[in-house]
Amino acid sequence: MSLTPQEIDVILLSLKVAIWCVGLSLLPALGIAWLLARRDFYGKSLLNLVIHLPIVLPPVVVGYFLLVTLGNRGIVGGWLHEQFGLSLIFNWKGVVAATAVMAFPFITRAIRQAIEAVDRNLEVAALTLGRSRLTVFLTITLPLILPGILAGATLGFARALGEFGATITFVANVPGETQTLPLAIYALLQVPGSDAAVLRLVLLSVLLAFAAIALSEWLARRTARKIGLG
Repeated sequence: MSLTPQEIDVILLSLKVAIWCVGLSLLPALGIAWLLARRDFYGKSLLNLVIHLPIVLPPVVVGYFLLVTLGNRGIVGGWLHEQFGLSLIFNWKGVVAATAVMAFPFITRAIRQAIEAVDRNLEVAALTLGRSRLTVFLTITLPLILPGILAGATLGFARALGEFGATITFVANVPGETQTLPLAIYALLQVPGSDAAVLRLVLLSVLLAFAAIALSEWLARRTARKIGLG
């Protein structure tokens, strides 16, 4: 299981991308999950459909849409490149964008289910006592949905580690820049005699997935005990 410097770089990049993916997605996912769970508005079904599209669409299709939208000649990417010199093509920032799009539905869905499971009578009681909606959310709703947030973060982290199709379509497979674990495994499978390297990376992928799930379960139980749900 001795790792080469290139394999270490792949692992570190994968972890970096997954952490950034979850960090950037959690707050928007929380807001949209709350909106879908607690508000009725025109276009709600359409928003829900758009949020969940990456789950049902082929990842390559998602990667194509990212390319035409966020590429240097894309609708948004072209403007970012011209105004700020920001390019998402062929670098790790583009990998974060691709993995965030693919992971976002899983994070949002887990948080939404947690919000819908909260007893609304608790919130109503607090409101009748003169608490503001923000205070009720921060002191009652948020602590109760923390296990769901942790579950969503874990799902997003694992999805980011395993993302392949959208990433390779949007930012290609550039060693040291965009080559995460799945892309490295794919590249090695094309090289004769690389079975040992492939096996090492596959085992590491499995271990990272198990570690993320175990950490999530431990944090969820710890959080549940602290808020009196365990």
